[in-house]
Amino acid sequence: MFGEHSLTEILIFFILIIFFLWLDLHAHRSDKPINIRDASIWTAIWIILSFIFAGYVGIEFGYEKAEQYITGYLLEKSLSLDNLFVIMAIFGSFAIKDELQHRVLYYGIVGALILRFLFITAGTALIAAFGPMALACFGIFILWTAWKMWQSIRTPQYEITDYSEHWSVRYTQRFFPIHNKMHGHDFFVRISENGKTLLKATPMFLCLVVVEVSDIMFALDSIPAIIAVAPDPYIIYTSNIFAILGLRSMYFTLAAASRYLRRLNLAVVGILFFVGMKMLLDVAGIVHCSPLTSLLVISGLLLAGIIASMRDD
Repeated sequence: MFGEHSLTEILIFFILIIFFLWLDLHAHRSDKPINIRDASIWTAIWIILSFIFAGYVGIEFGYEKAEQYITGYLLEKSLSLDNLFVIMAIFGSFAIKDELQHRVLYYGIVGALILRFLFITAGTALIAAFGPMALACFGIFILWTAWKMWQSIRTPQYEITDYSEHWSVRYTQRFFPIHNKMHGHDFFVRISENGKTLLKATPMFLCLVVVEVSDIMFALDSIPAIIAVAPDPYIIYTSNIFAILGLRSMYFTLAAASRYLRRLNLAVVGILFFVGMKMLLDVAGIVHCSPLTSLLVISGLLLAGIIASMRDD
């Protein structure tokens, strides 16, 4: 995949990523909500690390490659902002507690490291064949999650203890064994039934799968755009991974803020509706929203949610 780049250059990148992922997991090894201060610190760490790597690319491969890396990084960052709000809705749908969300996203990032590698290796042929249909289906799913989130805001919230009737369990239990209850932060649990010990997936694992699928759907949109500005697979992959690693920390900044800003959830519903409609209109060839337009709309809705929350207080 990385052609002209040596094994040493590839190893430097992966060692750097693995070390900081381990450091992140070690720092958040206990199951407790991540506060704004902690999330902001890790957001800054990933941004600084991303630009240090840009300096390494510039020294090692030249100014042009560094420029391509930074362009790819900023493009992926802006295109993936939508995914933050989809993930928030997914966690709401599964009633994942604040203290468990870091674990789901941590392993979601590990999966993204592998899946993005496969996507970039495969090129855009598969995306060209199935991209529009996949994006249309995902756009409809996002609109559905916006509607469900709107309903949840208007009704009292209850903790889900039995997932037997949850949509994810109903649709997947026919394919492999599913446990209908959470089991701490475990993705799988061993259950004794009729004298046999069965390994069953928990709702936590189903949530992880949906988060991974959301990343794949957004990759269908972002990776071809990055390939257009940075033809070197090494530059594409490294800028891509650094961008999504930083977005995970940004998600926790947003999630922590939503605990204090009560009207922010309404803004998130509006953002999800915008993202879903944007994807459907783009697939239909009616309207194409540029990354800058998306950024301005999302920023405007977030600002409106923050102002409304402050006025309530």
